[in-house]
Amino acid sequence: MNTRIEKDGPVWTVIHARPEARNAMTPENAAAFYEAFQAFDADDTARVAVFWGEGGAFCAGWDLKHAASLAGAEALEPYDFPPDAAPPMAPMGPSRLEVSKPVIAAVSGPAVAGGMELALWCDIRVMEETAFMGIYCRRWGVPLIDGGTVRLPRLVGEGRAMDLILTGRRVDAEEALRIGLCEYVVPAGNARARAEALAHDIARFPQNCMRADRRSVQAQHGLPLRDALRQEWQGSKGEVARGIEGASRFAGGKGRGGDFSDI
Repeated sequence: MNTRIEKDGPVWTVIHARPEARNAMTPENAAAFYEAFQAFDADDTARVAVFWGEGGAFCAGWDLKHAASLAGAEALEPYDFPPDAAPPMAPMGPSRLEVSKPVIAAVSGPAVAGGMELALWCDIRVMEETAFMGIYCRRWGVPLIDGGTVRLPRLVGEGRAMDLILTGRRVDAEEALRIGLCEYVVPAGNARARAEALAHDIARFPQNCMRADRRSVQAQHGLPLRDALRQEWQGSKGEVARGIEGASRFAGGKGRGGDFSDI
């Protein structure tokens, strides 16, 4: 199977294993990833997921050999948004899912076209120093239909997003870090290990509070400031009592000096 899940306590690593095609996405792979992340979100023991491509590539996008076999626009009808209903699976699989828990992209090699859109879907991106992104589908007239035009401007700003979208140029890890397209750059071969270590760090924290903050960040786009502040308060005030319990642990000597190792 080209898709598998490896579990280490609360951390699930969801793996794309189609290295002979640079982990290009087929409909079968897309469905498997969609189901994998639904399972992750539904499992109470799972706290953080890592999304990783085996064999030196994160994902080279939609499988163009498969795309060449399709019969026009009707091939995309299963992915159409129905009015006033939850969206169906996206062509790249999970990119329309609104999971309630963090997902970290561990990027080796190319994360291009739809593969870049999958990386953008994740909360945090860890790129190897030899990894790169790019809207490579620009060359073939294939548009961004897995959230790229929505998430990229939110990450890097509209001007930079326009540059990357209109030119389709390659973005190496160093530039990605500089413009906010990724959050960590690590030596080649280390993306999965760094992402999993980060996932375990996040999994240690009180989860309801962390998810409330994450949810507020994601939901505030486009809201007036007052509405966003009200939404933040309504979504998080229930966690304050638990936070007071945490403050008592600090008063007892835990976590002094920014020490996160013993909380």
